[in-house]
Amino acid sequence: MAEVTPFADRLLAWWDVHGRHDLPWQHPRTPYRVWVSEIMLQQTQVATVIPYFERFMTRFPDLQSLATASIDDVLGAWQGLGYYARGRNLHRAAQVCLEAHDGKLPGSAEALTALPGIGESTANAIVSQAHDIPATVLDGNVKRVMARHAAIEGWAGKPAVARELWVEAETRLPANRGADYTQAVMDLGATICTRRNPRCPECPVRMDCRARAEKRVSQLPTPRPKRDIGHKRLYLLVLNDPKGRVLLERRPPTGIWGGLWCFPVAEHPDLLAERFGFDEDPFQALERVSHTLTHLKLDLVPLAAEVARPDAPHVQPLSLTVECGEHLDWFSPLQWASLGIPKPVLGILEKTFK
Repeated sequence: MAEVTPFADRLLAWWDVHGRHDLPWQHPRTPYRVWVSEIMLQQTQVATVIPYFERFMTRFPDLQSLATASIDDVLGAWQGLGYYARGRNLHRAAQVCLEAHDGKLPGSAEALTALPGIGESTANAIVSQAHDIPATVLDGNVKRVMARHAAIEGWAGKPAVARELWVEAETRLPANRGADYTQAVMDLGATICTRRNPRCPECPVRMDCRARAEKRVSQLPTPRPKRDIGHKRLYLLVLNDPKGRVLLERRPPTGIWGGLWCFPVAEHPDLLAERFGFDEDPFQALERVSHTLTHLKLDLVPLAAEVARPDAPHVQPLSLTVECGEHLDWFSPLQWASLGIPKPVLGILEKTFK
């Protein structure tokens, strides 16, 4: 039996013809652009990321402009991408680079992993693409390719299984063309070795794929065990003032919608009335909104109220006993676009006030 050409050689030959060569972070492929793209691509598909990446680069063309921007500007540019902790970590990491790395992104994977939001695989992806150095990457697409090609059983979230996948990915690295190989193996998982309906006849490494030989492609990788998703009901105070502005509050840095601007939230309407000094229940319930996070299903109940306008004497005045400031303030519709606002909250705003 003839010896099979090395995995990397077959993959690169395929990628040279069929791979993705025109992604915006490839032209130019600088460390900064690669880093931002890799953070955006965590848990988000390429097609979704591209327009966000291009707008982000226009707004923050280099590390210094990102580091010196306000967190509101950064999260405003991130709005709609989800998983906002990535945006917060990106901003903080840029500040660390400005303070400790002469305003540059470190060149080693070890130094990169010390920055917020960068794990070992992401660090290697940055190094390999920015500096053309072969390095092991293991994003979701690569995990699927390795699980099938090497017939590795078990959920990739288990440390022992993750180590197996890492070893298999490492043994397939080429001696050169690090940047191209990293893109190629991710492209293979994204376009050929897909989660559903993989295109095995077109796969450049099908000849020695163990899952294919054992007719187990549909069984691998082993899916994540089912887990119970919690449920929570939250009441949102949708309050507007005589100038047509809406009261928004910045959420704590951790927890649900960390660091984003949201309506004031409570788990019971009475808590909102008590906090803002309402003498009686002034609320009108709006249409409820269901929103599912990774670990939690939210039942959002918007409660509308209005501060009396001079031209609307029939509206009972509401006396607010809270001071506005850095974490609580009034915002006009024109200002919403520049804020980081959770998607369901933005939906309520646009439906109620536009």
